[in-house]
Amino acid sequence: MVRTRTAVPHRRRWPFRLALTLAALAVALVFGITTATAEGSLGPHEARFDVTTDSTVTVDVGPLGTLQLDSPAPLGLGVRATVGEIPRGVTDVTQAATLEALGQDLDQYIAFFSGTRATIHQVLLVLVEDAARRTVGALVVLMGVGFGLRALLGRRRRTELGLALAPHTHQIVGAGMVVVLVVTVVTGSLTPATSATTESVAVSAVFDGTPLEGARLTGRLGGIVDTYSGQILAAYRENEAFYASATTSLTAAWAHWQRTGEPLVGPTATATATAGAIPSPESVASPQPSSSTTTVTTLLPTTEPVTIVLVSDLHCNVGMAPVIHELVELSGAQLVVDAGDTTINGTSVEEQCVRTFAEAVPDGVQLVAVPGNHDSSVTEAAYAQAGAIVLDGSVQTIDGIRFFGDADPKQTLFGQSASARTETETEAGDRIAQDVCDAGDVDVLLIHNPRVGRESLDTGCVPAVLSGHLHTRTDPVQVGDGIRYISSSTAGAQAGQATLGPLHGTAELTVLRWDPATRTFTSWQLVTVSTDATATVGDPQAWPTIQTPTSDATATSTPEPSGGD
Repeated sequence: MVRTRTAVPHRRRWPFRLALTLAALAVALVFGITTATAEGSLGPHEARFDVTTDSTVTVDVGPLGTLQLDSPAPLGLGVRATVGEIPRGVTDVTQAATLEALGQDLDQYIAFFSGTRATIHQVLLVLVEDAARRTVGALVVLMGVGFGLRALLGRRRRTELGLALAPHTHQIVGAGMVVVLVVTVVTGSLTPATSATTESVAVSAVFDGTPLEGARLTGRLGGIVDTYSGQILAAYRENEAFYASATTSLTAAWAHWQRTGEPLVGPTATATATAGAIPSPESVASPQPSSSTTTVTTLLPTTEPVTIVLVSDLHCNVGMAPVIHELVELSGAQLVVDAGDTTINGTSVEEQCVRTFAEAVPDGVQLVAVPGNHDSSVTEAAYAQAGAIVLDGSVQTIDGIRFFGDADPKQTLFGQSASARTETETEAGDRIAQDVCDAGDVDVLLIHNPRVGRESLDTGCVPAVLSGHLHTRTDPVQVGDGIRYISSSTAGAQAGQATLGPLHGTAELTVLRWDPATRTFTSWQLVTVSTDATATVGDPQAWPTIQTPTSDATATSTPEPSGGD
């Protein structure tokens, strides 16, 4: 009698299928992680980032050599950054010779160096996203191959193979996983760019006390860094010390203002509190009332206000990031509003500036931004990816405030005249005014150029317009049927000077308070940081009450603001 083979029982199939599934998932995961890559920036340079398995963070600058750091990543993973060019848009301001241009770029390198944390965070985020995509792709391919072979073999042949291999399931799957994992790791880490870097090099003391402490330098890069590191690191440390001093000064100035306890008496209040010695916590716990005998009417809101910190024209001065963070913490702000020109030219390498400012906003505080004429779609995307709400021509309700905003109609490269993106200032102003009126019940129009917001104020469809652009503050003032507020530069921007490094001019920030009950601003409070790193906190000033114009002449008597960059 001929004995026939029967199919493998179902209860004996599932361990084999589970093992194959886990093996495929493991292989796909290892492949996805070890082959992940990302395009980004390193300082002012474009760069390519690749995951490696050598437990090292390596910065490859080509023939000059490498900079190496121990990787903080687990499981022996590392990253290799291949440094590319500096985009033309970052340095194409003058026709300086190469050495002169390098000298002029010193502050830019220092500022980008200060934002190392933001760069690492963004690179890791992009690499994780790419690894996930590659893992899913590899898993789909493996499953496709598996189902393809299954169909090709046919049911009868699969049964025969199943019966033959069933006793050796664990050994086959285990051996297969080992082989594939070894091949994947080898191919994922030994790329042409990394296979030659096997030498052991000493730790360089050049970077002690900096984010690159413990770095190892190879090739001619070590000689170059040794030669010029004194100048570079001195500038870096000067920059760090300046903004650390400014932050400390702001803390002292805010405590001094709290201790004086001046009431909010209206637009005539002009007292300011300049930083001095930091007072004890007991001295600022319960602000004392003013000693003035003048009877005044308080303008404090009857409901809990929404506190906003307004900044504008940051122009990549990442040194101000800790100052912004400190003011948000001190004021208890729920919102940070950026009125535009966060970058210099809106290039991809300036994404680091955007991320640094976004990370300066404390957890739980929302960042709202509108693009300026020095920003770009790259800037918008970087801000949105960092968690900011970027206004794009629609109403956004944030903490109960209905914001409307849109990008500046012009595009300006540093050192060049502005050109229209798609429409003129007048056309943009008319369109935005119509959109604001159509939307209805808009509380605040956020627009970088105040001239673009003039028509919206004249129509009476919005009670307040916040803007920047002019690097000079002269407001708040009534324009038409609303109040205009033009923020000065939070980077201390001065005409013809870079905004990176210690301040070249006074930087201004504004604390605004908004009453949810009346749906209006109640006060504005000016905070400044001077070129000597001292901070000043002004008393809150009453937000102007909108007056009904007595004639058309009165409604249009406010002069059009001039200037801007």
